[in-house]
Amino acid sequence: MKWKKLTIKTITSAEDIIISTLYDIGLEGAQIEDNVPLTAWEKEQMFVDIPPMEKEDDGIACLHFFVEVPEEQETSGNNETRGSGSAAIKPGLSEGVDNSYTPVSSGKPVDMEKLIKQVEEELEDLRSFMDIGEGAITVSETEDKDWMNNWKEYFHQFAIDDLLVIPSWEEVKKEYHGKKLLHIDPGTAFGTGMHETTQLCIRQIKKFVTKDTRLLDVGTGSGILGIVSLLYGGKSVVGTDLDPCAVEAVAENLEANHISKEAFTMMIGNIITEKEVQDRVGYGGYDIAVANILAEVLVPLTPVIVKHLKQGGIYITSGIIAEKEQLIVQTVKQAGLAIVEITRQGEWVSVTARKE
Repeated sequence: MKWKKLTIKTITSAEDIIISTLYDIGLEGAQIEDNVPLTAWEKEQMFVDIPPMEKEDDGIACLHFFVEVPEEQETSGNNETRGSGSAAIKPGLSEGVDNSYTPVSSGKPVDMEKLIKQVEEELEDLRSFMDIGEGAITVSETEDKDWMNNWKEYFHQFAIDDLLVIPSWEEVKKEYHGKKLLHIDPGTAFGTGMHETTQLCIRQIKKFVTKDTRLLDVGTGSGILGIVSLLYGGKSVVGTDLDPCAVEAVAENLEANHISKEAFTMMIGNIITEKEVQDRVGYGGYDIAVANILAEVLVPLTPVIVKHLKQGGIYITSGIIAEKEQLIVQTVKQAGLAIVEITRQGEWVSVTARKE
């Protein structure tokens, strides 16, 4: 099967209504491309901070829909652009857009000519009572590949000092023989250790972990930080995350690294706001707590973490963009912790502190 990408150039204020309207004719999702800053809620769903957007919000948005079409069906060219009503036509709208996005159509082959006509009619109806901007429609062909496994093309083994992070589908390269192995199959949801913030955390964990270390990993995701602590001799890990998918991800990665599930306890919930989660995690019992999370989340999290650390316990933070370094330093100090070390990689910062 071939996939066609249907792109509509519109304005940000019309995104939701267009997506909702086209859902009714079988387009069951959309990839949104705009320069609207992320909301606080959207940022909280991320594992790390992000750099400021390079472009200012100009109110323009592109909505990309992916539909499956029979291979014998062809449109007139790979990049056909059509207008809605009197809208201006601008070829090449879809250039530069990531075609590796998972298709969001219902999976049933469709007649593109019929579908485009329906989309034009729906956009014209919307235009009669609201501003939808240009409304230009662009159709382009995506590559025919395994969408769910396409990401594997871009994740390969790599070393973090003496540690080799390697997926299950690769053999250890000759130049990496002798390194400690960390097997990670991240799927499509969680991190792999490639990001600078994760590497900063890994290096700090290796400095402080001992055979008696009990580690608390907040925002554990794939479990990579907790697993690293166990690989380097740590005793046990408790991980918390907001996403229930983390439970399965951690279990799979524990199995891949031949680590007992009893060594890593997963809890789903918000340790900042949920007393039940705090109680289950337990107080004053952790030698190391690590949080590779957005800087704004570290601010309310830090005074909570202090309660879970032992006296002399180590608090490792990352996910901090350089501009937020002083914010986290101040937050850590206000929570009664002493700064041990500040490390940097690229534009990212890790702050390590101790509970005196």
